[in-house]
Amino acid sequence: MMRVYIDTTPNPNILKFVCDETLTTGALELGKDDPATDSLLAQEILQFPFVSKVYITANFVAVQKTDAVEWEMVADELKQIVNQHLIDGTILMSAQEEDPFTLYVEMTPNPAVMKFVTNKLLYNGIAESKNAEDTAHFPLAKALYQFDYVKEVFVSENYISITKIETADWNELALELRYFLLEYLQKGDEIVGSEYVPLQNPFEKEFIKKEYTDVEMQIKDIITEYIQPAVAGDGGNIQLIEFEEDTKTARMLLQGACSGCPSSTITLKNGIESMLKQMMPGKVENVEAVNG
Repeated sequence: MMRVYIDTTPNPNILKFVCDETLTTGALELGKDDPATDSLLAQEILQFPFVSKVYITANFVAVQKTDAVEWEMVADELKQIVNQHLIDGTILMSAQEEDPFTLYVEMTPNPAVMKFVTNKLLYNGIAESKNAEDTAHFPLAKALYQFDYVKEVFVSENYISITKIETADWNELALELRYFLLEYLQKGDEIVGSEYVPLQNPFEKEFIKKEYTDVEMQIKDIITEYIQPAVAGDGGNIQLIEFEEDTKTARMLLQGACSGCPSSTITLKNGIESMLKQMMPGKVENVEAVNG
């Protein structure tokens, strides 16, 4: 995708490569003898023997050449180089020094949920919102509910899982949400407040315990070590609610992309139940979800 066009200047040896976004509010001027550590683009362009100077400001890159060549011979090649660095985010390196957020989109087994994965830790824990009223000290969720197709928000570690309403189409929404989230994160806006209290599921109120039996602790350890990483990879979370000794049934709470997922029953039976049976023979026979 070409995001750069060429513009002339009063100086016949200077050409402007105008970009579709602002590059800097300041200015950077580099010549042959200047260390171009602030711009990978300038490093590359200044290697051409006919380039004498590179000037970056506002939304354009100006290149000054010598009389050795005509613009018709080199302008298109320079345009391609500028465009690629614009796409790669390497025209100026100041943002890279700050280790900017990157964000990519992943499908999940749940067709209603899309996962947005970043290169940084967002929240060391789980923050969840089931509706626009559940946003106390959860500013990212509050901001996302401005989109009327956002139904639920789930944040854990380095990803955000967003559940859409049934009538919405991800093909039309995913890119819009990606741009919004990337801008939100890059601005440094708060994701989860320090006073946030995890949303307590009704099932947790009824079943969850502060102390677990030895069997329940074994189940929790297996879930943490062997199951959670894969579940988190799909944008969800699973936790043990209780274990019924008489029926040898482990009851689980599904969160994020796992909640309401059509394949969650298969995952529970073919994956988690099979693993617990194998690793805890004679102790666990069934696994059920308290919320489908």
